[in-house]
Amino acid sequence: MLYRVEGIVLRSMDYGEGNKIVTLLTKSNGKAGVLIRGAKKVKSKHASLAQPFTYGEFVYFRTSGLGTLNHGEIIESHHILREKLEMAAYASYAAELTDRSTQDDEATGFHFEQLQACLSALEQGKDAQIVIHLYEMRILDLSGYAPEMDQCVGCGNVVGPFKLSAYAGGILCTRCTGKDPAAITLGEGAYKLLRLFRRMDMRRLGTIQVKPETKAELKQCMRKLMDTHLGLQLKSRSFLDQLDKLL
Repeated sequence: MLYRVEGIVLRSMDYGEGNKIVTLLTKSNGKAGVLIRGAKKVKSKHASLAQPFTYGEFVYFRTSGLGTLNHGEIIESHHILREKLEMAAYASYAAELTDRSTQDDEATGFHFEQLQACLSALEQGKDAQIVIHLYEMRILDLSGYAPEMDQCVGCGNVVGPFKLSAYAGGILCTRCTGKDPAAITLGEGAYKLLRLFRRMDMRRLGTIQVKPETKAELKQCMRKLMDTHLGLQLKSRSFLDQLDKLL
């Protein structure tokens, strides 16, 4: 069967002497594995379609399992994301997180739009850490694990201060914090941003200035949520941590 889809390259691997296999997040058909013949050759017209983060139109034939590319056109190359180390690190994390948290046959229209918006925001030079934390929240939401940020998950209280309990799945007020001794204290800035992230579409993210201490709180909170509910061991996240230490 012949498929014509818009897709974003999540990962690319060598196959044989001159070929590559790419994993696409498609706009309409979930994830797809596609063989691109000759993609490793310098003069290949399809070499650029096999680059990570490339957004393009892919026409491929598949009966079952792996598809084979017939034709393709680049819509956005996102080449800047591959040229700068820090951008490449954040984009790789977004791509690997998407790949590991998405099932092959899962409906991906909204998911596709959020990843494309994430990559575009990184390319536009928006604060990479904030972009990634917002995308992590979208992943949690799409996976069914978005935290409750409007009221205490223990008693329904809407008056703060609050702590974030990844274990309980949201915020706890002062009367309920005993239910989770590991709950994270939230500063006002981090609390407001987490509430905002809980509802915000990636496509609506503008330029935002966040204090370093608030960003540190956000990172702690999002790491706890991601590790508690998804528990993914990602090579790209380990590299990001090493890069943060160097920078």
